[in-house]
Amino acid sequence: MGSFSIWHWLIVLVVVLVVFGTKKLRNIGGDLGGAVKGFKEAVKEENAPPAKVEDTSTGQTIEGEIKEKSKAQ
Repeated sequence: MGSFSIWHWLIVLVVVLVVFGTKKLRNIGGDLGGAVKGFKEAVKEENAPPAKVEDTSTGQTIEGEIKEKSKAQ
């Protein structure tokens, strides 16, 4: 009972295609790709250096870390 041969995997692939259809599998692939892209962007934002904001009234630079995004009103 070792590993599956190529024929086993081809049969499984055919059954999956018949059950789900190519359109649904394409949508699942697109959703998965979008989720991975969003995850990578979130990790990149997490590792970004703290933002610097210049206070124009006094000419000082304020360093800080953004904890969550909020909508400007």
